[in-house]
Formats: sequence, structure tokens, C-alpha cells
Amino acid sequence: MAAGTKRSERVNRRSEILRAAEMLMHSHGLTGVTTREISQKVGCSEGALYFHFKGRLELLLAMLEESLPDMLGPLQTLRESVGRSSPHANLAAALLGIFKFHRRVVPGTAGLFAEPELLVAYRKSLARQGKGPHLSMAVVADYIAAEQDLGRIDSGVDAKLAAYLLMSSSFFRAFMEKFLGKTMQPSWDHYAKRLVAAVAPQPARNGTD
Repeated sequence: MAAGTKRSERVNRRSEILRAAEMLMHSHGLTGVTTREISQKVGCSEGALYFHFKGRLELLLAMLEESLPDMLGPLQTLRESVGRSSPHANLAAALLGIFKFHRRVVPGTAGLFAEPELLVAYRKSLARQGKGPHLSMAVVADYIAAEQDLGRIDSGVDAKLAAYLLMSSSFFRAFMEKFLGKTMQPSWDHYAKRLVAAVAPQPARNGTD
């Protein structure tokens, strides 16, 4: 068998393992993601898992890190949107990506606190990569502040507080949907538009047109 084919098979098997782990996390919770359950779902031996990962901790860490790109794209787009389109539309678009990310990671995030060793490892991994929820909030806050400098968001808005409210509202809604087992109303698009308008209003117009 060619070396390229073997390498491709290893990559595919690793991806299968991570997908199986994420599926188990959503159905059984993080503590239910065991090497035995994963191997059964993938259709391989437990020993085969250790060809790709040193142990359960490394496997779970890789699974959590696989979700990160979902959120990085919307934040990068937001950085590049200062002064373009409307600030409300830009924030609502970024929030959609953030909300999708939150819906995906809520089960794992909640389970982290039941596994202190994994929580510490994940925290250190994010720090090494220059990532983390506080840095994501900083991107949103910087965007709001930049739009304030252009006079497109009310100068009286506390940019850091606004970013905190937007991010925490997204996370809590994702949590509530997982907790209740259903999609909440109003729809996310309608909710996000109202949320952005309330948290980061446009400057009040003075005088007459």
C-alpha cells in the first residue's frame, strides 16, 4: 500500500474517532465518553485508539479543540467589518456564528467542570494558542469601540459590557435550548437583531432631517 494512502487512512480514522467522541458527548455527556464506547462506535479495538492519542485525556482535548474554528471565522470577519455595512448587521452576523459554536460546545463545556484534570489541560491549551472566551469577548468589544469612534454606535455604550452581554446571552440561550430540549422562540435571527439593538444602539439623531 502506498505511503500516501496509509497516511490518508490514518487521518480519516482519527477524524472518525473524534466524530464518535463528539456524538457520545452529546448523547451521554462528557463523563460518558470512554475509550470503550468510542472504540465500539468506530468499530475498532481500544488499542487502536492509542495509535492516534496517548490516552482519553488527549483524545478529549483534541475533540474540544476541533470545535474552535467554528467561532474564529465569525470573529475574524467582524474585525474586518469596521465601517462597512451596518454595525447592527455585522454584530448580528457575528453572533450567529458565535451562537452556532455555543450550541455545539455547551455539552462539553458543562462537563468540563466534572473533570478537573481535563479543564486544566484545556485551559492551558487555549492559553498556548492565544485563544479563550475572554479573548473572543475582547474582539467584540474592540469592534464596538471602533464603530463608536466612527460615530456608528452610541458613544455612551460601555463597549466591554456590551460585548459581555452579547456573548453571555448567546451562551445562555444555547444552554437553555440544550436544557429544555427544544428550539426557543423567537427565532435566533429575530432575537439577535433585538439583542444587538438593545445592547449597542445607534447614536440618537438630533434636530430635524
